Amino acid sequence: MDTGPIFIGGLSFSGKTLLRLMLSAHPNIVITRRTYMWTRFYGRYGDLSQPDNFERCLSAMLSFKHIRILNPDPERIRREFRRGQPTYARLFALFHEHFAERLGKSRWGDQLGFVEKYVDPIFTAYPSAKMIQMVRDPIDRCKASLSSSSYRRGKVGYETAYWLRSARLARRNQHHYPDRYIVVIYENFISHPEETLREVCSFLNEEFDPAMLNRDGISGFGEGDGSHTIEGLDLEDFSISANQNNHHSLISERERAFVHVFAKKEMLAFGYPVDEFRFSAKDWLIYYSIDWPINMAGMAVRQAWGGKYK
Repeated sequence: MDTGPIFIGGLSFSGKTLLRLMLSAHPNIVITRRTYMWTRFYGRYGDLSQPDNFERCLSAMLSFKHIRILNPDPERIRREFRRGQPTYARLFALFHEHFAERLGKSRWGDQLGFVEKYVDPIFTAYPSAKMIQMVRDPIDRCKASLSSSSYRRGKVGYETAYWLRSARLARRNQHHYPDRYIVVIYENFISHPEETLREVCSFLNEEFDPAMLNRDGISGFGEGDGSHTIEGLDLEDFSISANQNNHHSLISERERAFVHVFAKKEMLAFGYPVDEFRFSAKDWLIYYSIDWPINMAGMAVRQAWGGKYK
């Protein structure tokens, strides 16, 4: 059994929440959701060996609602922090360790979209940490994102750039950390949940536990932590067929062509098929005069914005 922390990354609508809930049904594991410690607090308050800097950082963390959910004990954190190295990673770990301890779990983790961008400082800080990145077909993921947003213009280009950045990080991180980093394909996870969970448990050096596939076991986790539970859900809610056959309702053929043109290399790398599109002269004209420039602008916005975490 391993005890190193577990991080779940990837983009929104890629199955992170379902994986987190299933892993948290394991008797040894608890994984929190969106504490944003690395993205909002890491390195922001200077040297934490300076008492004033530490107190400013601690105060900011204690006032943040996603961290208050962990029900931290400030005095215990202060006391234990003084006994070791004054680093951000150690401070973050104390919050998580205390939360896991209260739940009777020996291993903690955190789910945060796009945390794969922080893999280098995370793995440096936690030599035994492991990261799981979820990847989903860019068309299906884009469709899911569009269904949850009122904003439409240039959104396909924006989401394509976002997917490409995450997919490239997945390949880069797997290459640099082959024993500590794993990519889970959403479609495989949904189609073969037990097989996928067994592979993930093997990667984490944990014994597979059938409770992770038991709806009662899953729904039992999450009470009081402010995170979603699986209550009222089933694997069918995440099914491929439910999300894969309605492209045309939200994404036009021209928009699909745009995604496939720009994401072709990464799609093939992850085993996703790339289509060839045959349009009429009129559709090609609309594609190059409307769809292309609008979605190129969306890609530019995404690239200029940098990292937004979901």
